[in-house]
Amino acid sequence: MCGNNMSAPLPAIVPAARKASAAVIFLHGLGDTGHGWAEAFAGIKSSHIKYICPHAPVMPVTLNMKMTMPSWFDIIGLSPDSQEDENGIKEAAENVKALIDQEVKNGIPSNRIILGGFSQGPINGVNKDIPILQCHGDCDPLVPLMFGSLTVEKLKTLVNPANVTFKTYEGMMHSSCKQEMMDVKQFIDKLLPPVD
Repeated sequence: MCGNNMSAPLPAIVPAARKASAAVIFLHGLGDTGHGWAEAFAGIKSSHIKYICPHAPVMPVTLNMKMTMPSWFDIIGLSPDSQEDENGIKEAAENVKALIDQEVKNGIPSNRIILGGFSQGPINGVNKDIPILQCHGDCDPLVPLMFGSLTVEKLKTLVNPANVTFKTYEGMMHSSCKQEMMDVKQFIDKLLPPVD
């Protein structure tokens, strides 16, 4: 990704059609890569936005019998009280910060950068006024809708609750759908309008 982590390849990037005045950094889920998400963003892109889809390093994942796969950090279990890989989460956050810093060096103001992700990929912000869009399929067998609901309630205690939007999609499993991607596009375009 960035920084000192050389075990992950360079991010998949959908360049802006003109000079980028904003960026979206989107983290994929467990076992995936940034390529599929870059393709998805290419289908909904806005001409002034650069879309950056980094690839997680490959590592053993406790939850999956220590099989090696792309993962931002180790996952010990899926229950709300499972132990968390605090060091791995901190390292992933440092790598994301390095991506943000690079885009700022490239001339994109930090307030014109959106962070997002799928499943393992989402990131919580510290800014209390940050707008959040959380999407979830109502038929997700891997991350049940109940976990999505618990997450959105936790987010509302960390940021201004009026800034948290939770959308569910009927029949959607642990994946994405056209309506969700259109909602993501609308969210991004509202927060990152063209500046010229």
